[in-house]
Amino acid sequence: MKETTLTAEPDARSPAGAEIRFIMDGRTGNMIHSTVPPGQVNRATIHETVSEFWHVLEGAGRIWRREGEAERVVDLHAGVSIDIPVGVAFQYRCDGDVPLKFICITMPPWPGDEEASFLEGPWVPTAPDA
Repeated sequence: MKETTLTAEPDARSPAGAEIRFIMDGRTGNMIHSTVPPGQVNRATIHETVSEFWHVLEGAGRIWRREGEAERVVDLHAGVSIDIPVGVAFQYRCDGDVPLKFICITMPPWPGDEEASFLEGPWVPTAPDA
């Protein structure tokens, strides 16, 4: 049994470009808190073995997802939850004046940044190292 407290400063940066804080890890998955600063567009990404669930806490943005020929853009705001199944291409951005913040759960546990591959998405990325 574990307990954690969210850190004041980011622990790392996701491969796509978001600031992340590690919340919990376990045998079946991980949970992180992600922050995307206002105006930032993260890199389009696809995961090889990991699926994700997101729940938006605050801020406003959009996420593009593509699976095969199907693609859509969804508005992100407090209360919205989305999934990103294995092999789905995605790109997200913060469109508001305040950071976009969300909880992300990965299943199985995140194996390392080599999990993520980059591709061309609908928007030009502005994230650090983009």
